Amino acid sequence: MTAKRYALGLDYGTNSVRALLVDVRNGRELATAIHAYETGEAGVVLDRRNPDLARQNPADYLTGAEAAVRQTLARARKAERAFDPAQVVGIGVDTTGSTPIPVDREGTPLCFRPEFRRNPNAMAWLWKDHTGFAEAAEITALAAREHPEYLAKCGGTYSSEWFFSKILHCRRIDPKAFDAAWSWVECCDYIPAVLTGETRPEKIKRGRCAAGHKAMFNPGWGGLPSREFLAQLDPKLGDLRDRLYDKTFTSDVPAGGLAPAWARKLGLPAGIPVAVGAFDAHLGAVGSGVFPGKFVKIIGTSTCDICVWPNDKPLADIPGLCGIVDGSVLPGYYGLEAGQSAVGDIFNWFVGNLQPGGPVQGSHEALTRKAAGLRPGQSGLVALDWNNGNRTVLVDQRLTGLLVGQTLHTTPGEIYRALIEATAFGALTIIRRFEDYGVAIDEVINCGGIAEKNPLVMQIYADVIGKEMKVARSAQTCALGSAIAGAVAAGVHPWFAEAQRAMCGVKARSYKPDPAAHAVYTELYALYRILHDAFGTKADPGSLYPVMKELLSIRDRELAAKE
Repeated sequence: MTAKRYALGLDYGTNSVRALLVDVRNGRELATAIHAYETGEAGVVLDRRNPDLARQNPADYLTGAEAAVRQTLARARKAERAFDPAQVVGIGVDTTGSTPIPVDREGTPLCFRPEFRRNPNAMAWLWKDHTGFAEAAEITALAAREHPEYLAKCGGTYSSEWFFSKILHCRRIDPKAFDAAWSWVECCDYIPAVLTGETRPEKIKRGRCAAGHKAMFNPGWGGLPSREFLAQLDPKLGDLRDRLYDKTFTSDVPAGGLAPAWARKLGLPAGIPVAVGAFDAHLGAVGSGVFPGKFVKIIGTSTCDICVWPNDKPLADIPGLCGIVDGSVLPGYYGLEAGQSAVGDIFNWFVGNLQPGGPVQGSHEALTRKAAGLRPGQSGLVALDWNNGNRTVLVDQRLTGLLVGQTLHTTPGEIYRALIEATAFGALTIIRRFEDYGVAIDEVINCGGIAEKNPLVMQIYADVIGKEMKVARSAQTCALGSAIAGAVAAGVHPWFAEAQRAMCGVKARSYKPDPAAHAVYTELYALYRILHDAFGTKADPGSLYPVMKELLSIRDRELAAKE
């Protein structure tokens, strides 16, 4: 491989889309650009009357792609005068998920129609929309009674963050929008479909990643849950089953070639392969070099934890995971997903909503300095990291945050450190769940903005977990993973492993656990687990399990009474 060739990664995050142009020979990142979504608050449509609602305007995805790619190509020309867009050989796409979009028969998002333009239920239902929590519980209960195998591959509980919970909730609260939708398409399937010019729902190549982890797709029971199962939840949900899909594809497969109209919009050659889409965290793991024994933590507003396991070796069903899916991360391997519903969002909540000490003394930078000056255990505080529910291992979005140990002398810096420690304790709980079921974790690779920018967080994670924390070489592992998918789909690299060897790496600086700090955190973790089990499980007869649930029920009742 001598001539320069590039792959383009499109990374659709919660607030913006990023384009990244990568040299397929060595992973050199030639140029990148970000375009923020225009609609809503930081790209998210919210409802102050319903804290669980989070939607997006799919039009932002399309304008964002054009703007980000064109700016990236312009920057590439400045960085390397010999650069030519004709050197771009493939495109990969990652998005948040589960972020399903209701579409018409031609695959056009429902909110593009005048009568639904301002209707949030006709928009993309963003991953962190939890309005379907009651429907998720209903799906879980029915599957537990009649199809426990459905739950066995998704950790034992179906989540409100996932595909069918959101669709069923739409059916319950907005029958008009539900009936107007011919089908529903995950964002990570919709973007490649648009780029390749084939958006008809029955023609879209659906990704294994989204289908397996969020829609209970598994070839072992014929793909998606049966029509009869879905019809028990609602007859019209059963009818929808016939308008979804029966086949899925891994991200080394082209979804199609770049359509001429989009080639003109982006300034790229028509016909270059666009890989089947996947979720940001899964391709972020690819961009971090995931492989058996390598555990990848993508740390941002929330976290997603990914590892893989050979599909020819025995693997137990692991309770509390977000799925065990063959080929969802790397072809030939089971992809195992877990995560925390809030990490950076918790730090941002403390700084943005409470502003302890004002905008200067209460900034992330100031609080980090104060927190760094404390010893483990010095504050006398311990917190639960459930400000946005618990994704793993409890899979319960009706849980809330908690801070124990406050006194009249407690300082903002102490609370900030306790919140960091809480997210580290949550991370340790996830790692132990993997290890308890025989998944060896030899190496932890971190990526994302927090891993890049906050050494204190990484050191606390190392001290709590007791393992060295490595950081991926790329600051844009999700977009890099998408570019790798684009390169493999184009045939430049025959498989992911070869592309990763050429294009991935870790930074020279890593974070090793301090034995003294780890000893203190071992004591604190025991207290965290007492709170974790008391509020999060029903095992103890004197359990505090109902407290958070009742608080949320009272909140919802009183919010409704105000309307």
